[in-house]
Amino acid sequence: QVQLVESGGGVVQAGGSLRLSCSASRGTFSRNAVAWFRQAPGKERELVASISWSGGATSYSKFAKGRTFISRDLVGNNMVNLQMNSLKPEDTAVYYCGVNGKNYSDMYDAPQAYDTWGQGTQVTVSS
Repeated sequence: QVQLVESGGGVVQAGGSLRLSCSASRGTFSRNAVAWFRQAPGKERELVASISWSGGATSYSKFAKGRTFISRDLVGNNMVNLQMNSLKPEDTAVYYCGVNGKNYSDMYDAPQAYDTWGQGTQVTVSS
């Protein structure tokens, strides 16, 4: 089973940017849809963005559109990146990447559709 590692989180001022990365420490997700979710204290895990196995299709939550970009490396290092710009204090959360276990599957909005998760990376946006 694939194991995921998220990186790139940190503390940033409002209006700043961060680039998160999701990589496989074991196995591969090159044939799988991948999504980034976030979870703030006391709140449910919510979708930020998702990307198809081919990289040809992406989907964004309303709050992420226009300032967030998901991409994946299709050759070699098996990584999915999340570029976040114009960050706001309400973006503060733990960010997780999730992989849908079925090869060549569609993207989904619900966290239940994703079988494997990383440990998360904290993003803190100060005002």
